[in-house]
Amino acid sequence: MAIEQYWGTGRRKTSVARVRLIPGSGQFIVNKKPLEEYFDRADHVQYARQPIELVSKSGNYDVIVNIRGGGISGQAGAILHGLARALVRADDSLKPTLKKAGFLTRDSRMVERQKYGQKGARARYQFSKR
Repeated sequence: MAIEQYWGTGRRKTSVARVRLIPGSGQFIVNKKPLEEYFDRADHVQYARQPIELVSKSGNYDVIVNIRGGGISGQAGAILHGLARALVRADDSLKPTLKKAGFLTRDSRMVERQKYGQKGARARYQFSKR
């Protein structure tokens, strides 16, 4: 007998989160650690949980996340995106609610590349006329 599970891939900056929803008791595991242990800041924990809290399904599913790349803010955003996508796979009637909240939209902002002969993306070396 196959286990009923739903997958969602979330991305933000250079982070990629593979989120798996399994009907269960409400555990939230990120890279084999509890969510609160993985993120040291409470706002990142709250941010990552937003989609499941919005639709009041936090006690219905166990959330298991594998995440790679980026920093903690990007990872929290990737989890949010992936969790929202997995919830839509689990229950299609949640889509309008999650879409209105903006959780299904991939945040396309990326770091601008550093240009050659210059200090950074926008920063320049000081110009001297003489």
